[in-house]
Amino acid sequence: MLNEFGPMARRKLKNERASLREMYGYIRPQRLALLAGAVLSLATGATGLLLPLIVRLLIEDLSRHRGITVVIVAMCLLMLADAALGAAGSYVLLRAAETIVLTARKRVIDRLIRITVGALDRSEPGDLMARATADTVLLRGAISGAAVGFAIGSLTLLGALVLMGVVDVVLLGVALGALSTVVVMDSVVMPRIGNQTRIAQQSLGAMTSALERVLGSFRTVKASGAEQREGARLHEAAEQVWRANLRADLWQAVVGNTTELSIQFAFLAVLAVGGAQVASGTVSVGTLVAFLLYIIYMMGPLNQVTNAITQYQVGAAAATRILQAERLPAEPIEAGGETETTRATGDARQATQAAPPGPLSVEFDQVRFSYRDRLPAHHGVSFSIPPGGMTAFVGPSGAGKTTVFSLVERFYGAEDGRVLVGGMDVRDWPLAELRAAIGYVEQDAPVLSGTLRENLLFGAPEAGEGQLDEAVAIARLTELIARLPEGLETLVGHRGQRLSGGERQRVAIARALLRRPRLLLLDEVTSQLDAINEAALRETISEVARLTTVLVVAHRLSTVMMADRIIVMDAGLVQATGTHAELVAASPLYAELAATQFLAQADGRVREAGGSEVAGPGREPRPVRSKNS
Repeated sequence: MLNEFGPMARRKLKNERASLREMYGYIRPQRLALLAGAVLSLATGATGLLLPLIVRLLIEDLSRHRGITVVIVAMCLLMLADAALGAAGSYVLLRAAETIVLTARKRVIDRLIRITVGALDRSEPGDLMARATADTVLLRGAISGAAVGFAIGSLTLLGALVLMGVVDVVLLGVALGALSTVVVMDSVVMPRIGNQTRIAQQSLGAMTSALERVLGSFRTVKASGAEQREGARLHEAAEQVWRANLRADLWQAVVGNTTELSIQFAFLAVLAVGGAQVASGTVSVGTLVAFLLYIIYMMGPLNQVTNAITQYQVGAAAATRILQAERLPAEPIEAGGETETTRATGDARQATQAAPPGPLSVEFDQVRFSYRDRLPAHHGVSFSIPPGGMTAFVGPSGAGKTTVFSLVERFYGAEDGRVLVGGMDVRDWPLAELRAAIGYVEQDAPVLSGTLRENLLFGAPEAGEGQLDEAVAIARLTELIARLPEGLETLVGHRGQRLSGGERQRVAIARALLRRPRLLLLDEVTSQLDAINEAALRETISEVARLTTVLVVAHRLSTVMMADRIIVMDAGLVQATGTHAELVAASPLYAELAATQFLAQADGRVREAGGSEVAGPGREPRPVRSKNS
């Protein structure tokens, strides 16, 4: 048991130290503001410490029939000073705490924006959102309440004890004996508060993830009649948060009431012992009253210290979660040639040459890649695509076609082999430069909340009106914009819900074209288009392919037959490469796909199931090399 506890205790201590370092990292830029607030708060405590002494002086003056005007005026001035300094100190501390929250949120947001696609795949977006919102608020309380509160409360408490010793040492010993129960109770209860707070924050992240899941697929939930089931799931998540918070609140209530009970015991003990001393003439009534006022005054700083320790437990849990978010693998901030992941593994290389201008070539050389916790997606993929023209990737679902695009974009890194764009390994490209050269239209063609103009300019905010009009015309969006109530300034709704699937695809295509890409990746861009818009888009792709390199994943024969070359993939391998006519004759898999999955050609003539094709794309195929076809 001891052998098991040792490593666990060391891990816990290591995590606590990491949390402390994390919190200090946020405190450091605001240390002067926090120090100023602490000084003002300490001044407030000092004025409070003087009041019992003045009360003793007042009682003695009254007992000796001396004037008390000066003493009353002094008490009023002290109370006014206490209120003014307290307000100033509180504002300075709260302002510093809010600034710390802002800094923490910016850091978390910057990290979340830059995390790798693989890291996001392994995380729940709702939980990551909770770390940038709820956890940073808890961090504020920990810093302003724990760090500063503990220092102020401790110093004020120490000052009160010193002055109590000056007033009467015997009564001080009585008071400390009664207050010792607070220390014992805090040492037992505080770790429980921290543990329950961690559970509550994890539960809150799970609840946020569940809510994001529902809102992100709202129409599917309604269409499936799943409101009640999803509501029950959300209720359960909310109840988990409630239960964890209740347990933390229970222990906090125990600590708070123990503190108050200890103060009451100390007050009664001092009153009993001090009363006996007053009766025997050992101490004066003024001294006893002053000491009792100090006991009452100690309630504030003692509660402040206790709350500071409690808030530290809460803040440590929040800091740990924030630290975990900041440690997620991320891509570089600037246009460097390596990500933090590749830098950590030593797999990055120094670029020795620049890619040639114009359309980019693409080459895969024995590429192997697996998604986390899944079967390998590529088993040694090899192909070579020259600059310019159009290349189509076809194959059954799960063949690894979309993975090709993800590796080209460096959303993931190949485990073995090389991915070359423009003759350079993608790991040698500065990441920002690589992606600036690529236009990518995803399979589900996501559209962001905002206006149509904002969506079109999302990848090229510097594009002028002429370029925007050209892209709109090429993507056949002119008619759509004309009938929208506010044209380009029309709001498209959450995830573009106010647009049809085909309209979202055309918006995504126009957005990609505005980047003037040297390499255009199109993943199932015609899947939601009607026949008229599909034919128009095919013409657009054909024109674009004269200016740049176009790679397209398609399942429609009419789109595939336009390609200069077709790469057939299955089970993570390239099975065949060639033109439509060559593959119909030489590749049984392609012939089967063409017979069962592809649609008719654009001109209405169809290929017989036996394999003879009736019309080619009308262009001479460009040369192509395949290494494992």
